[in-house]
Amino acid sequence: MAEPAVGLLHPGEMGAALGAALRARGASVLWASESRSAATAARAQEAGFEDVGSVAELLRRSEVLLSICPPHAALEVAVAVAGYAGLYVDANAVSPETARAIAASVGARCVDGSVVGPPPRGGASTRLYLSGPEASLVAALFAGTPVDARIVAGEIGAASAVKMAYAAWTKGTAALLLGIRALAQAEDVERALLDEWRLSLPGLEDQSNRAARTAGVKGWRWVGEMEEIAATFAAAGLPDGFHLAAAEIFRTSSPDQERVWPLGETS
Repeated sequence: MAEPAVGLLHPGEMGAALGAALRARGASVLWASESRSAATAARAQEAGFEDVGSVAELLRRSEVLLSICPPHAALEVAVAVAGYAGLYVDANAVSPETARAIAASVGARCVDGSVVGPPPRGGASTRLYLSGPEASLVAALFAGTPVDARIVAGEIGAASAVKMAYAAWTKGTAALLLGIRALAQAEDVERALLDEWRLSLPGLEDQSNRAARTAGVKGWRWVGEMEEIAATFAAAGLPDGFHLAAAEIFRTSSPDQERVWPLGETS
């Protein structure tokens, strides 16, 4: 049986890498250059995706539509393609509630997805968690690729819940380390703190420096993710304040902000 045509709504770094994995497997991967940036066009061209010009043509020709975009835009993107007749796969870092709102916006055929790990290239380990009635169809698309597609028991929202719980630790603790280093700097005890870390928590200084470097590049994107995690905690009856604070820390890491990070690496 022929592979279905897969449309990428926003071939950013992760989306383009997932599309390239499908392309290597023999799938036809489409994208629309209308109103997209030169950087996006370069990624799509390098991956060998077919440019169909407009989003309307992308919707018409794609049997599966894959959405990977900044979390704050995920619902807006879904609303913009309401009525799409194919299978919509939302693989964004959103709360289970947002995932269900996305499914309601696009129609009956929707799969909830979430990505854990770096883009699938160079031997990187990438998991794509999937949930919903047609999750197995999407998992089959990635069979034999570097993407480890895993079906999560449950309805729409279950795959997103995995991502929320996972990133609550990985990115949440990165924000905590940034806040701790900033506090130590403000109190002029950073050198003493780093000396103690080297004695009792070796590796934590390097971890905090990596967090600062990464937040300086991607922190703007993590603001929405932290807010989605906070909403997930609140919906479960759990305190949401920590991840709202993490969102604020990442917000100040945006290039257009007067920021206190990346932090100086004290030797």
